[in-house]
Amino acid sequence: MQRAPVVSFQPQTQGLLALLTRPLRIALLILLLLAGLFTVMHLAGRHAEQQALHEEGKLAREQLALYAGTLQTLIDRYRALPAVLALDPELRTALDGPVDNLLQRQLNLKLERTNEAAGSTTLELLDRTGLAVAASNWRLATSFVGHNYGFRPYFQQTRTRGSGRFYAVGVTSGIPGYFLSQAVRNEQDEFLGAVVVKLEFPELEQEWSQRPDIILVSDAKGVAFIANQPGWRYRELQPLSAQSRAELATTRQYDKQPLAPLAHRTLQTLGEGSRMVRVDGPVGSADYLWESLPLPSEGWTLHLLRNPQSVASSGRSAALAAGGAWLALFFLGLFLHQRWRMARLRQRSREELERLVEQRTAALRTAQDGLVQAAKLAALGQMSTALAHEINQPLTALQMHLASLRLMLDNNQLEQARKALPRHEELLQRMAALTSHLKTYARKTPGGLRECLELGSVVDKSLQLLAPNLRDAQVKIHQELNVPAWISGDAIRLEQVMVNLLRNSLDAVADKPHPELWITLCREEDSWLLSVADNGGGIADADLPQIFDPFFTTKPAGAGLGIGLAVSFAIVHELGGTLSAANQGEGAVFRLRLPVDKTREDSLCPSR
Repeated sequence: MQRAPVVSFQPQTQGLLALLTRPLRIALLILLLLAGLFTVMHLAGRHAEQQALHEEGKLAREQLALYAGTLQTLIDRYRALPAVLALDPELRTALDGPVDNLLQRQLNLKLERTNEAAGSTTLELLDRTGLAVAASNWRLATSFVGHNYGFRPYFQQTRTRGSGRFYAVGVTSGIPGYFLSQAVRNEQDEFLGAVVVKLEFPELEQEWSQRPDIILVSDAKGVAFIANQPGWRYRELQPLSAQSRAELATTRQYDKQPLAPLAHRTLQTLGEGSRMVRVDGPVGSADYLWESLPLPSEGWTLHLLRNPQSVASSGRSAALAAGGAWLALFFLGLFLHQRWRMARLRQRSREELERLVEQRTAALRTAQDGLVQAAKLAALGQMSTALAHEINQPLTALQMHLASLRLMLDNNQLEQARKALPRHEELLQRMAALTSHLKTYARKTPGGLRECLELGSVVDKSLQLLAPNLRDAQVKIHQELNVPAWISGDAIRLEQVMVNLLRNSLDAVADKPHPELWITLCREEDSWLLSVADNGGGIADADLPQIFDPFFTTKPAGAGLGIGLAVSFAIVHELGGTLSAANQGEGAVFRLRLPVDKTREDSLCPSR
């Protein structure tokens, strides 16, 4: 029963899977590329921003320290002035008694001259109740003279502690300033009044206004009273309690100046006194690097707000650089992966090619072995008539001798019969040797066989196979053999080569009146050269280049297959030798060159 063919769907399934997985693989690669790109850019940008923030914060703190030093130097320049004036006997005497108009004028002039010489803003002299009895600005409409400042904290501090300080908006002039005071005492250490110096900072604020950063000075309650930009002045940096608002109202520190809260939210704390803050300021919402530095001697805090544009720029640059590096690494990885895949494909293709070559080589070797065997069988077929005649002669002679032997035995001639037996044995041995060699020659041998053999014996066995043909053709053979000639090869195949060459020469001299063959074997350096020459007229020059081509023959149809010389050429080449043909004298010559088996020679002649 014939079986139904089995249909395989594996290639179609694999193709479908390839069509399905390729878009998915591309989508996964794109997803990995984008996810890695965003992650790397985000992390690099954040890291760069943090580094830039710390660097920017360091620079801001150094700049803030310079601003603090400038402000502190300006205050310290006048800090000792009220203490020095408090030691003036004229001021002490004036406060110890009533101050009439003449004395007040003298005191005003004195304070005016002193203020001009010291470079301070205003000097004033207060009695024990806080009433200003003299002032350096007595000529101005906003003169302090006649006004009582006993409610000011600096006067109360002076009366209790001997000195005071206070920043406030002037209730008379409306101009803010820093008041430094010192107690005036008599010889009995009784409090007589106070000398007050008012310092204003217009030049400092003007200098700070040239800076791109925002610079603030806040008091202990968190109110910014100095700012390099007007919109930031009198801002509450922290919520004020009810008690603080009551104190501000009592002391009239920021008299008639409305206080507004400065809304801000800390985004990130970078260290002590350093943070990233989002501020809803006069110009809108913005993020600032906020640095703060306390001024303990005054009870103030100096602030610097810097717009971190360079930080954002550094983050973007780092993110772009990291993105570029990621893309480069990603595509490098794709390139290397592709190279690896191509290498695997090449390796797979190479292995597949090697398998195919091995299969083709094995098939070719099998075909060659079959061709060699076919050539041998063809040669045996062409020699069959001569071989049959060669075997038939001993058989006929043996038959006649057996009849004679039977007559001798019938006549009881035992001695003559015994003497005739060696002749019978000789005939049987001759036939046995011939048939044995024919069986050996016809045997199919595998390619690649290597054995140590003597080339002269190969020539002898080949001549034995062709002995009937040579005898029938009446060919005269000239031999010049330099033996032993040791080589490494396959004896059966070499006999086939030799038979092909001898038969080719026999065919060439078939029509010659005096056919002759010359067989020579000689040593040439590391090779043995075996030549077979004839006087058969030679080979046409046009046929010499293709004499060893398969199925090329100059013989008439049916006289040859054209494979003998091609097979011989392949056998010799497989054994590491060469086979060539040329014209020489009256005929052609075939030269067979094979390498010497030096291992065999060294074992036979160790002294060489």
